[in-house]
Amino acid sequence: MLTQGANMRRTISHVFIPFLIAAVFFAIAFTPVEALGCRTRGLLALGVSLSSGLAGLGTGVMGLKKRVRGETDAVWWIASTAILTIPVIGMIILA
Repeated sequence: MLTQGANMRRTISHVFIPFLIAAVFFAIAFTPVEALGCRTRGLLALGVSLSSGLAGLGTGVMGLKKRVRGETDAVWWIASTAILTIPVIGMIILA
């Protein structure tokens, strides 16, 4: 059984940080063109979505390994993967 502190650390690292990455992506994507310029905005959004996609692949592999082993924290890794794919999907839709 996890303590409340350990559960909070898991929530922060597997839910809040991936949501922060998604929020940064959408903040860049919805920034006015006059503020950053079209190319800069696009390159920043591409960089964030690419790094999010690579992190999503890593967490997906970790989640699948843990799922195969029957470990209980595999759900957290799969949740991180699902959240980290949001900027990738956003980039596909906005592009």
